[in-house]
Amino acid sequence: MGTDCTYCGSDVERHDPVFVSEATDDGRERAGQFCNYACLAAYIDEQALTVGAACEWP
Repeated sequence: MGTDCTYCGSDVERHDPVFVSEATDDGRERAGQFCNYACLAAYIDEQALTVGAACEWP
């Protein structure tokens, strides 16, 4: 993965980057990188990543 923002394509190293990872059988794997939380939030909205998602409360 280069240094391009997953959402806007800007160089994340020129900003305050946020890195996202996902669990795998072997540990964790980077799933995306974003310039900041604004790009991450916009990506989540555009990809509808919260549709059908719910937190479990004990």
